[in-house]
Amino acid sequence: MSIREFILQEVPDWDDELLVRARFKAFSGQRSDWQPIFLFWRDLIINIARHFRLPLLRPSQVKDWFNRGGLTPLCLDHVLLVMYNEGDIVPSEQLVDPTTGQLSQIFRKVRNLIVRPITTPQPINAQDVFVVMSVMKDKATQVVNLLSQTHWTCSCIVTMGKFREICGGRTDESSALLSFLSSQGKARHLSVKRGDIIQGVKVSLSESPVSSISSLDYDVLHLIWTTEKLEQQLLVIDQRCERSRKSAIASMNSGNKNVALRHMRALKLANDSREKCTTLLNRVEEVLTVIGNAESTKKVTEAIQIGAEAIKSNKMSVEEVQHSLEELEESIDLQKQVENALESTPLYTSVEDEDIEEEFSKLELEFGGEDIHQPIPKVVANSTVEETEGSESTESLTDLFSNLKVADGSSSSAAHENVAAKETKTLELEAA
Repeated sequence: MSIREFILQEVPDWDDELLVRARFKAFSGQRSDWQPIFLFWRDLIINIARHFRLPLLRPSQVKDWFNRGGLTPLCLDHVLLVMYNEGDIVPSEQLVDPTTGQLSQIFRKVRNLIVRPITTPQPINAQDVFVVMSVMKDKATQVVNLLSQTHWTCSCIVTMGKFREICGGRTDESSALLSFLSSQGKARHLSVKRGDIIQGVKVSLSESPVSSISSLDYDVLHLIWTTEKLEQQLLVIDQRCERSRKSAIASMNSGNKNVALRHMRALKLANDSREKCTTLLNRVEEVLTVIGNAESTKKVTEAIQIGAEAIKSNKMSVEEVQHSLEELEESIDLQKQVENALESTPLYTSVEDEDIEEEFSKLELEFGGEDIHQPIPKVVANSTVEETEGSESTESLTDLFSNLKVADGSSSSAAHENVAAKETKTLELEAA
């Protein structure tokens, strides 16, 4: 839906000439005289910004929305000015940038306190950027909810790149949102220099303000940044493996066995690199898990202390608390049994294994009765040394292709065994 279509949906009488003339004329007289027209334009601007998720607006952009054959509302600058004075929109330059130094932030806050809102209508720069506060608040709530889905602690740390990605990928919107969250006490910017300058954001996922930055937060940011880099490297390696595998199959189909051998060697090297990268990634994730568990243990300890004080103040016995906990555990176990009974049977094999098996089946069909797993005949050469090297190369190629297919078959068999075991367990549970 375009903005034009949305306006017609919100204002069915948009094309009524008499109403257009009344809405487009400049404000005059007392505010009570033009208050209804102001409310019309204010609500329409905010509704458009909210529907199309536009937390940042320019006056020139707003005028384009309501352009009717080259005519724009004469009162629009006045409407935006009143919205600014009443706090509906705020110039982005008035937001404190948390990425700047502390002295610069203090100076910006003092300047905003000294500068008073303009009370008389004056032209507004058409290229100024304004923040629609209601839309920005909705955007902040959405971002916090997205982070809460992947973090189970009361606060989380993400890299600046990840924060920008969650905000939609636009730098101006992510910067404005970070400034808004910081002004609300819900986020803090942090940066650390570990070879490269690593920037991140600490966001509160609860109702309480975000805690101050600690030395552990800088270490966590570095670990998270390392994790993202390793994940990107794994993606590159996987793409390289896929290209080498496809090239090897294509070379085998064309009968160019030496080229196929070269691609299989590249595939083996890429798999070795992937294994090393995966091992390092697992170690980093284990460290992050240990840190998260330590924070959780600290919270549990504090909760136990608060609970002990509550028990004393309410004169509740420990036996009563233990009985309530046992009832809760029984309820949780029963719920888990129901959920396990309702679980669907997983897929038998992964898509990747099926694709590999299918490709090699095609190879066998194309070669007909010829067994591609048999040693490749030796090529007659001018010297004994060249003949020996050719034999070793063809045998290596055969072994590599055989191992690849055998590995795929093993993984498929293992997957069928796991599925059968899960189905047996599910039937036993339903019978019970």
